Amino acid sequence: MIPSKSSDDPKPFRRSPFTASVVAAFLLWSSVSITTGSPVQTPKLTVSTQQELAVDVELAPCKNKERLNAVKSLFIKNGANEDEIAVEKLSGVENLIVRKKGKSTETILVGAHYDKVSDGCGAIDNWTGIVALAHIFKSFKDYPIEKSMIFVAFGKEESGLEGSRALVKAIKNDDVPSYCAMVNIDSLGMGGISIIDNVSSEPLCKVAVALAKRLEINVGRASLNNADADSSSFVRKKIPAITITGIINGWEKVLHHDQDQVKRINMLGVYAGYWFAVALIVELQNLPCDAVRK
Repeated sequence: MIPSKSSDDPKPFRRSPFTASVVAAFLLWSSVSITTGSPVQTPKLTVSTQQELAVDVELAPCKNKERLNAVKSLFIKNGANEDEIAVEKLSGVENLIVRKKGKSTETILVGAHYDKVSDGCGAIDNWTGIVALAHIFKSFKDYPIEKSMIFVAFGKEESGLEGSRALVKAIKNDDVPSYCAMVNIDSLGMGGISIIDNVSSEPLCKVAVALAKRLEINVGRASLNNADADSSSFVRKKIPAITITGIINGWEKVLHHDQDQVKRINMLGVYAGYWFAVALIVELQNLPCDAVRK
């Protein structure tokens, strides 16, 4: 999450409450086989437990120089083969990338930044997003998908979205229509699930809100003009994108400060963010690519 110099916030963040019943709803949702455009039942998703995410959150490295290798180890721990993991250097930025082929060349990209600012441990911002990303990979690793998926841990987000900007710059204009959506996860575990409007595409936000309503869970929305996120790089390229977060009012007093520590994380919030992202990706797998471009 990148705060800007401006503190104007025309649409303030509102706490999005979550309870154990939210997780129970997901467990019920994930216990049934999910189809991908076919009446034939498919294998169930692999669903991580809250405790499994908690163990990985505890591994948060507090030094920037240790973060990239820690991300690689986390993906391997969650089922990635070493030869599936690529560290791609573009414009001086290192992004860690894992690709999973689907039946089509249409693509959903899921991302989170791994770097941190000098203050604090960067546990909330954004090790929680990295842990969610690795477990989302685990969920889909052995699951048959229609659309291909790219999992990206972005570098140098805090210095100006450098990792996501470099990746987007490398996408040829002719290939943009094949990128159906980008789901970004940034700073979970302070409160319930929310969407940051001003760094997201409105059609994709509407899909997420409709999904939340169907699942009978509360997903908040906020426009934070004093923040930016990696989804913005994709929005500017006209690729539908959304940022899922767990921040609350007063987040500026924790993130980018010494207060950003593992001990401040509410793991139920991290887990809720993880599974809502999984549910949204399943929804996007089922929808036509153009459905979030309208």
